[in-house]
Amino acid sequence: MTTPIPLSALGAPLMALRIFADQYRHLPAPCVSVSTVYPDLLELAFHDDLDGFETWREALGIPSQSVSHGVQGGGHTRVLKAETPYSGGLVRLIGYARIPTADEERSPAEVTP
Repeated sequence: MTTPIPLSALGAPLMALRIFADQYRHLPAPCVSVSTVYPDLLELAFHDDLDGFETWREALGIPSQSVSHGVQGGGHTRVLKAETPYSGGLVRLIGYARIPTADEERSPAEVTP
């Protein structure tokens, strides 16, 4: 059995979250994750909200060329990721968006008989 870490070990991501709640309270609210597995990491996830991802990326000064792009879910979900050091830890932004199927991408004029 491993020894549990104290709450103080999560100080960096919790401090970043506290700062964000004050400085960026007007920005879109992300899904927030702090974990004892990665005690220096604050993860901010945006589901079906790539605009929210971009708003936070710009606010944190993360260059657009630092964003990685991937696909998951059998090619149905786009994933954007970016990281930056902040408040003695690491902030990771993740954006998820559904990729439209070929039928969904067709215009109404193409679908109408």
